[in-house]
Amino acid sequence: MKRLVAAVLIAMTLALGAPAVQAVDQDQELSEMDRYEDAFSNPLRLAYYLVYPIGFTAEWLIMRPLHFLISRPYLNRFFGYTPIGDEGTYERMGDHM
Repeated sequence: MKRLVAAVLIAMTLALGAPAVQAVDQDQELSEMDRYEDAFSNPLRLAYYLVYPIGFTAEWLIMRPLHFLISRPYLNRFFGYTPIGDEGTYERMGDHM
């Protein structure tokens, strides 16, 4: 009977203590995230906030589809595309000569 009571007490402690531990971790993450640094006061940061969405959108709507088209196996010789890993190999050099 004592073991049963001890097991129930341990289970209740773990079950009730887990949300409190999780809440402490979230508070620490929020406090680290909300901390102010001097880099945030740089005037170029405003330009970054304006230019970043434009660059992100251009990458996903223009550059990635263009790369997909150019890297197709039947179009790579037309565009001169070489995968990044094959740029310096001698086997690849023979194809161009």
